[in-house]
Amino acid sequence: MQMTLLEMVQSILSDLDSEDVNSISDTIEAEQIASVVRDTYYNIIAGREFPEHEQLLKLTALSDSSYPTHMRLPDTVRRIDKVWYNVSTDGGVEFRELRWVDPDRFLNLYVEGDNTTQISDKNSGSIYLVGNDAMPTYFTSFDNYYIVMDSHDSTVDTTLQASKSRCRGLVYPEFTISDSFVADLDMNWFPYLLAEAKSACFSIFKSGADPKVDQAARRLKSYLQNDRYRTKQENKRPHYGRR
Repeated sequence: MQMTLLEMVQSILSDLDSEDVNSISDTIEAEQIASVVRDTYYNIIAGREFPEHEQLLKLTALSDSSYPTHMRLPDTVRRIDKVWYNVSTDGGVEFRELRWVDPDRFLNLYVEGDNTTQISDKNSGSIYLVGNDAMPTYFTSFDNYYIVMDSHDSTVDTTLQASKSRCRGLVYPEFTISDSFVADLDMNWFPYLLAEAKSACFSIFKSGADPKVDQAARRLKSYLQNDRYRTKQENKRPHYGRR
Protein backbone atom coordinates (compact mmCIF):
# COMPACT_ATOMS: atom_id res chain seq x y z
CA MET A 1 0.00 0.00 0.00
CA GLN A 2 1.29 3.44 -0.90
CA MET A 3 1.77 5.90 1.96
CA THR A 4 2.11 9.64 2.15
CA LEU A 5 5.26 11.03 3.71
CA LEU A 6 3.23 12.18 6.73
CA GLU A 7 1.89 8.64 7.25
CA MET A 8 5.42 7.24 7.13
CA VAL A 9 6.69 9.84 9.59
CA GLN A 10 3.78 9.11 11.95
CA SER A 11 4.50 5.38 11.80
CA ILE A 12 8.16 5.91 12.61
CA LEU A 13 7.37 8.32 15.45
CA SER A 14 5.04 5.72 16.94
CA ASP A 15 7.71 3.03 16.85
CA LEU A 16 10.20 5.43 18.41
CA ASP A 17 7.67 6.12 21.17
CA SER A 18 7.81 9.81 20.27
CA GLU A 19 5.21 12.56 20.19
CA ASP A 20 2.57 12.14 17.49
CA VAL A 21 2.10 14.93 14.93
CA ASN A 22 -0.61 16.09 12.56
CA SER A 23 1.89 17.67 10.18
CA ILE A 24 5.59 17.15 9.49
CA SER A 25 6.21 20.78 10.42
CA ASP A 26 4.78 20.29 13.93
CA THR A 27 8.07 19.22 15.50
CA ILE A 28 11.76 19.28 14.68
CA GLU A 29 11.90 15.52 15.22
CA ALA A 30 9.23 14.95 12.57
CA GLU A 31 11.16 17.11 10.10
CA GLN A 32 14.34 15.17 10.87
CA ILE A 33 12.57 11.86 10.29
CA ALA A 34 11.15 13.15 6.98
CA SER A 35 14.72 13.95 5.92
CA VAL A 36 15.80 10.41 6.84
CA VAL A 37 12.96 8.98 4.74
CA ARG A 38 14.07 11.15 1.81
CA ASP A 39 17.71 10.05 2.13
CA THR A 40 16.64 6.41 2.44
CA TYR A 41 14.52 6.73 -0.68
CA TYR A 42 17.41 8.10 -2.71
CA ASN A 43 19.72 5.39 -1.37
CA ILE A 44 17.24 2.76 -2.56
CA ILE A 45 16.72 4.11 -6.07
CA ALA A 46 20.42 4.92 -6.60
CA GLY A 47 21.31 1.24 -6.44
CA ARG A 48 18.52 -0.07 -8.68
CA GLU A 49 16.77 0.65 -11.93
CA PHE A 50 13.03 0.98 -11.44
CA PRO A 51 10.74 0.54 -14.48
CA GLU A 52 8.44 3.30 -13.19
CA HIS A 53 11.32 5.78 -13.49
CA GLU A 54 11.68 5.14 -17.23
CA GLN A 55 9.93 7.71 -19.37
CA LEU A 56 9.92 9.77 -22.53
CA LEU A 57 11.65 13.12 -22.17
CA LYS A 58 13.15 16.00 -24.10
CA LEU A 59 16.68 17.29 -24.29
CA THR A 60 17.43 20.88 -23.33
CA ALA A 61 18.33 23.16 -26.22
CA LEU A 62 21.28 25.54 -25.87
CA SER A 63 19.85 27.99 -28.43
CA ASP A 64 23.41 29.11 -29.13
CA SER A 65 24.50 29.47 -32.75
CA SER A 66 28.09 28.78 -31.69
CA TYR A 67 26.93 25.27 -30.75
CA PRO A 68 24.15 24.55 -33.25
CA THR A 69 24.07 20.77 -32.71
CA HIS A 70 24.61 20.72 -28.94
CA MET A 71 21.83 19.78 -26.54
CA ARG A 72 22.02 19.23 -22.79
CA LEU A 73 20.80 16.32 -20.71
CA PRO A 74 18.31 17.50 -18.06
CA ASP A 75 19.72 17.32 -14.53
CA THR A 76 17.21 14.66 -13.49
CA VAL A 77 18.26 12.21 -16.22
CA ARG A 78 20.16 9.18 -14.99
CA ARG A 79 20.57 7.47 -18.36
CA ILE A 80 19.22 7.74 -21.89
CA ASP A 81 18.64 4.63 -23.99
CA LYS A 82 17.32 6.05 -27.25
CA VAL A 83 17.28 9.45 -28.96
CA TRP A 84 15.02 10.62 -31.77
CA TYR A 85 14.81 13.91 -33.65
CA ASN A 86 11.96 15.31 -35.75
CA VAL A 87 13.60 15.59 -39.15
CA SER A 88 10.56 16.99 -40.97
CA THR A 89 11.41 20.12 -42.95
CA ASP A 90 7.83 21.28 -43.47
CA GLY A 91 6.49 21.43 -39.92
CA GLY A 92 5.26 17.84 -39.85
CA VAL A 93 6.13 14.97 -37.54
CA GLU A 94 8.83 12.58 -38.76
CA PHE A 95 10.94 11.28 -35.91
CA ARG A 96 14.20 9.60 -36.84
CA GLU A 97 15.99 7.38 -34.34
CA LEU A 98 19.55 8.65 -34.07
CA ARG A 99 22.45 6.24 -33.88
CA TRP A 100 25.05 6.47 -31.14
CA VAL A 101 28.68 6.67 -32.27
CA ASP A 102 31.65 6.76 -29.94
CA PRO A 103 33.43 10.14 -29.67
CA ASP A 104 36.48 9.08 -31.71
CA ARG A 105 34.37 8.02 -34.67
CA PHE A 106 32.21 11.12 -34.37
CA LEU A 107 35.25 13.36 -34.84
CA ASN A 108 35.89 11.71 -38.22
CA LEU A 109 32.38 12.00 -39.67
CA TYR A 110 33.11 15.20 -41.60
CA VAL A 111 35.96 16.84 -43.45
CA GLU A 112 36.06 20.59 -43.99
CA GLY A 113 33.90 21.81 -46.84
CA ASP A 114 31.05 24.08 -47.87
CA ASN A 115 28.42 22.13 -45.94
CA THR A 116 30.15 22.00 -42.55
CA THR A 117 30.37 24.28 -39.54
CA GLN A 118 33.39 24.50 -37.27
CA ILE A 119 32.55 24.35 -33.57
CA SER A 120 34.57 24.11 -30.37
CA ASP A 121 34.26 21.57 -27.60
CA LYS A 122 32.41 23.04 -24.60
CA ASN A 123 35.14 22.03 -22.16
CA SER A 124 38.51 21.96 -23.92
CA GLY A 125 37.90 24.31 -26.85
CA SER A 126 39.11 21.67 -29.31
CA ILE A 127 37.73 22.19 -32.82
CA TYR A 128 35.66 19.71 -34.82
CA LEU A 129 33.15 19.82 -37.69
CA VAL A 130 29.42 19.20 -37.96
CA GLY A 131 27.16 19.30 -40.99
CA ASN A 132 24.83 22.25 -41.67
CA ASP A 133 22.77 21.01 -44.61
CA ALA A 134 20.92 17.98 -43.23
CA MET A 135 18.98 16.81 -40.21
CA PRO A 136 20.96 14.77 -37.67
CA THR A 137 21.64 11.05 -38.01
CA TYR A 138 24.21 10.38 -35.28
CA PHE A 139 24.90 11.58 -31.76
CA THR A 140 27.62 11.27 -29.14
CA SER A 141 28.75 12.82 -25.86
CA PHE A 142 32.24 13.90 -24.90
CA ASP A 143 31.50 14.63 -21.25
CA ASN A 144 28.33 12.71 -20.26
CA TYR A 145 26.55 16.06 -19.93
CA TYR A 146 26.10 17.49 -23.43
CA ILE A 147 24.64 15.53 -26.33
CA VAL A 148 26.25 16.48 -29.64
CA MET A 149 24.49 15.61 -32.89
CA ASP A 150 26.33 15.34 -36.16
CA SER A 151 24.42 17.92 -38.22
CA HIS A 152 21.53 20.34 -38.52
CA ASP A 153 19.66 21.85 -41.46
CA SER A 154 20.44 25.55 -41.24
CA THR A 155 17.67 26.36 -43.72
CA VAL A 156 15.11 25.06 -41.20
CA ASP A 157 16.59 26.03 -37.79
CA THR A 158 19.76 27.86 -36.82
CA THR A 159 20.14 25.45 -33.88
CA LEU A 160 18.58 22.14 -32.90
CA GLN A 161 15.29 22.56 -31.03
CA ALA A 162 14.19 20.98 -27.74
CA SER A 163 10.64 20.64 -29.08
CA LYS A 164 11.94 18.39 -31.87
CA SER A 165 13.91 16.09 -29.58
CA ARG A 166 12.61 12.90 -28.00
CA CYS A 167 14.41 10.47 -25.72
CA ARG A 168 13.61 7.44 -23.68
CA GLY A 169 15.57 7.03 -20.51
CA LEU A 170 15.77 6.68 -16.76
CA VAL A 171 15.27 9.68 -14.47
CA TYR A 172 15.78 10.50 -10.80
CA PRO A 173 12.32 11.41 -9.47
CA GLU A 174 11.92 14.41 -7.20
CA PHE A 175 11.27 13.91 -3.49
CA THR A 176 9.33 16.73 -1.80
CA ILE A 177 9.11 17.06 1.96
CA SER A 178 5.41 17.77 2.41
CA ASP A 179 2.57 16.02 4.23
CA SER A 180 0.79 14.78 1.10
CA PHE A 181 3.87 13.73 -0.89
CA VAL A 182 3.88 10.13 -2.15
CA ALA A 183 7.21 8.71 -3.32
CA ASP A 184 7.42 7.50 -6.90
CA LEU A 185 7.55 3.77 -6.20
CA ASP A 186 5.27 0.84 -6.87
CA MET A 187 3.17 0.02 -3.83
CA ASN A 188 5.06 -3.20 -3.09
CA TRP A 189 8.22 -1.17 -2.36
CA PHE A 190 6.68 1.02 0.34
CA PRO A 191 7.00 -1.55 3.15
CA TYR A 192 10.71 -1.86 2.33
CA LEU A 193 11.19 1.92 2.23
CA LEU A 194 9.43 2.25 5.57
CA ALA A 195 11.44 -0.59 7.14
CA GLU A 196 14.76 0.83 5.97
CA ALA A 197 13.80 4.33 7.15
CA LYS A 198 12.76 2.96 10.55
CA SER A 199 16.05 1.09 10.86
CA ALA A 200 17.97 4.27 10.04
CA CYS A 201 15.93 6.30 12.54
CA PHE A 202 16.53 3.78 15.35
CA SER A 203 20.24 3.94 14.62
CA ILE A 204 20.33 7.75 14.46
CA PHE A 205 17.88 8.74 17.19
CA LYS A 206 18.00 5.75 19.54
CA SER A 207 21.70 4.90 19.14
CA GLY A 208 20.97 1.34 18.14
CA ALA A 209 19.14 -0.83 15.66
CA ASP A 210 15.92 -2.72 16.33
CA PRO A 211 16.46 -6.40 15.41
CA LYS A 212 12.87 -6.91 14.26
CA VAL A 213 12.93 -3.84 12.01
CA ASP A 214 16.26 -4.93 10.49
CA GLN A 215 14.92 -8.44 9.95
CA ALA A 216 11.86 -7.09 8.13
CA ALA A 217 14.03 -4.86 5.93
CA ARG A 218 16.28 -7.77 4.92
CA ARG A 219 13.32 -10.03 4.18
CA LEU A 220 11.62 -7.42 2.02
CA LYS A 221 14.83 -6.60 0.16
CA SER A 222 15.32 -10.26 -0.74
CA TYR A 223 11.75 -10.60 -1.99
CA LEU A 224 11.80 -7.43 -4.07
CA GLN A 225 14.95 -8.22 -6.05
CA ASN A 226 12.92 -10.08 -8.69
CA ASP A 227 9.64 -8.25 -8.33
CA ARG A 228 10.26 -4.92 -10.06
CA TYR A 229 7.96 -5.17 -13.09
CA ARG A 230 4.19 -5.00 -13.04
CA THR A 231 3.92 -6.40 -16.59
CA LYS A 232 5.30 -9.64 -17.98
CA GLN A 233 8.89 -9.15 -19.18
CA GLU A 234 11.07 -11.17 -21.51
CA ASN A 235 14.17 -12.87 -20.13
CA LYS A 236 16.91 -10.29 -19.67
CA ARG A 237 20.34 -11.00 -21.10
CA PRO A 238 23.43 -8.80 -20.94
CA HIS A 239 24.04 -6.42 -23.84
CA TYR A 240 27.68 -6.30 -24.80
CA GLY A 241 27.75 -3.01 -26.62
CA ARG A 242 25.47 -0.05 -27.26
CA ARG A 243 22.02 -0.40 -28.75
